[in-house]
Amino acid sequence: MTTVEQAPSTERVAVVTGGAGAIGSAIVRALRSAGHRTVVLDRESEIDVDLSDEQSTRRAAAQVLGQHGRRDVFVHCAAAFDAASLQDLDAATWRRVQAVNVESALWLAQAFTPGMAQRGFGRIVFIASDTFWEPPAPVLLPYIASKGALMGVMRSLARALGPDGVAVTAVAPGLTDTPASRTVNTDENFDATVARQALNRRLIPDDTAAAVAFLVSDGAVALTGQALCTDGGLVLR
Repeated sequence: MTTVEQAPSTERVAVVTGGAGAIGSAIVRALRSAGHRTVVLDRESEIDVDLSDEQSTRRAAAQVLGQHGRRDVFVHCAAAFDAASLQDLDAATWRRVQAVNVESALWLAQAFTPGMAQRGFGRIVFIASDTFWEPPAPVLLPYIASKGALMGVMRSLARALGPDGVAVTAVAPGLTDTPASRTVNTDENFDATVARQALNRRLIPDDTAAAVAFLVSDGAVALTGQALCTDGGLVLR
């Protein structure tokens, strides 16, 4: 078993996929505020990547390693939301969602975790969704299935990587007020969701970012294999 060596957070390099989006950019800001040197992987970012393509994902991982040498924190926030019900689902839609939401996380973890294990410290956080427990609509079938798969990956890696000092967790947001969510949700949709939450407030990206910042901090040294629901108490687990 590797001895865990806690390095100061100012020396840690964090990689965030989907860091150009509303929740992803909030996570990037939170990690930078905590002293992390943060690298964004997205379609339009400092390292461009198509996470639906395995080779593009592996090239991006190699670029991170070449430019920054180490990576102590990996946050997988990128997600494809292609919608389809069971009757309308086709193979291309299914495979794209799984590739972006699940498979790219695996290829990046393959690249980043050997160095984490060698140093005896690492943090991986997957951004899941409370829709895994509360599916809101049939057309979210591919997305919800991918988040369920990501939860399984999280638990499996927590067991596999724990002896080397690498903690693997997840954060599951609820319906969050972002430009993207406002394109498919009316104020009535948001209000109806808030009415079902234990906490009577609309969720914002910083809610999820704060949870991620905690999970990668030294204050979360006893946490792995767990999912935190940042959904205002919609899902009580």
